[in-house]
Amino acid sequence: MSFASTMPRSHGFRVVRCNIMLAPNMLRILTALALTCCLTVSAGAQFWGAPLAPAPVVKPPAPTKPPAQASTPAQPSGPPQRPPQEQPAPYDRDLQRLSEILGALHFLRGICNSNEGQKWRSEAQTLIDAEAPTGDRHDAMVAGFNRGYHGFQQSYRTCTPAANVVIRRYLEEGAKIARDITARYAN
Repeated sequence: MSFASTMPRSHGFRVVRCNIMLAPNMLRILTALALTCCLTVSAGAQFWGAPLAPAPVVKPPAPTKPPAQASTPAQPSGPPQRPPQEQPAPYDRDLQRLSEILGALHFLRGICNSNEGQKWRSEAQTLIDAEAPTGDRHDAMVAGFNRGYHGFQQSYRTCTPAANVVIRRYLEEGAKIARDITARYAN
């Protein structure tokens, strides 16, 4: 991480620039998502979607080992080694918020007859697959999407003027988050 100061120290502020690379396709995905949020217009259709849920984990069967022979050296006894923890990216909180917004939009645009079908779920799935295809980060992003979806599912049964206001605000916020992440972390 490199630090670059653009203001005199007497002001008490320091601008910090982070040189962190996004996943290779992340820039394209966030740019497309920002454009999608900015260019989305209201239309009419029926809701067909369902919330995004984590894919069931299928564990392969454990390989069978032949019985140990006397000539093989003994394995060191001790606690098994854990795989290294995933390092959270500095923009993970923003991505989780973006996932939550996409979940809310997936539900709200559906009840407000937007004729978009699975658009917002697909956007979220593309974002999650590009940034965190597995692991804790993946689960956190999926949980954010589901939280956004279910939060509004509990409150809204039909489209209301308040729902349209939320849609407009979430489109703006989602576009801002996507622009900010792209501007800050894409080198």
